[in-house]
Amino acid sequence: MYNEHIEEFPELFESETSDKAYEEDVEITGFGLAPVKPQGEAIQYDTESQGAVSRYTHVAYALGYIVTYEELRDDLYEAVSKRRAQALAFSMRQTKENIGASVYNNAFTSGYNGGDGTTLISATHPTLAGNQSNQLTTAADISEVAIEDLTIQIMQTVNNRGLKISNLPQSLHVPPQQWYEANRILKSVLQNDTANNAINVLKATNVFPKGIKINHYFTSATAWFVRTNIPRGLQYFEREAISFDQDNDFDTKNAKAACYERYSFYWTDWRQLWGTPGV
Repeated sequence: MYNEHIEEFPELFESETSDKAYEEDVEITGFGLAPVKPQGEAIQYDTESQGAVSRYTHVAYALGYIVTYEELRDDLYEAVSKRRAQALAFSMRQTKENIGASVYNNAFTSGYNGGDGTTLISATHPTLAGNQSNQLTTAADISEVAIEDLTIQIMQTVNNRGLKISNLPQSLHVPPQQWYEANRILKSVLQNDTANNAINVLKATNVFPKGIKINHYFTSATAWFVRTNIPRGLQYFEREAISFDQDNDFDTKNAKAACYERYSFYWTDWRQLWGTPGV
């Protein structure tokens, strides 16, 4: 068996548990700015309303293997089953990593929409304050300038009613193709790739306190993402933890073993993830 990467999906999502067939998150829009109250006149009342509804529908994943009756009779069960059990566990973990990463891989893909009817990364998220964007204004490959531009957009985030909220970058997420460039940009003492005697402001301000995260399951070589401190943004719900069962088949006398688990990956608040497909 080959070695495998450590689990990477926990860096992409908040982890939760569930005891239902699905979970729903409902956005509440809050109130707008308070108007002036003229002397002697009544207070104006605002109404909070329901925003986007995000449903996490849990999906079951299962896979098994067989040890034939002849292998059992030839006293090969221990050697064969141990190898196949390791391969089965490997496949189940790889499945989860690919399912989780697919949320990011399809973040710009039409048809993979969230509760507000738009893609995860979009310039047209509908709100009561008008369309909002969590996409770099002009698509760009990773660079010092592009990171600065995107984090500036993040720091100007507003809620559904247009009020400013504290949204701060936490981590940078890149595919293997951008791992070295991301480290050069963020960890240089001085400004990256220039002769200027200027500090690397991204490093000096610790713009990503949780660091740079590589994901080997990202399918784009140019897309990159920034996760922020917005709560309940992208979530992983575990409905049923992985379980391993085995039994014998009466007709064939074969031994069967299988794994089963049930979970979902989705997002509630797009403000937790910002990005660009690159160029």
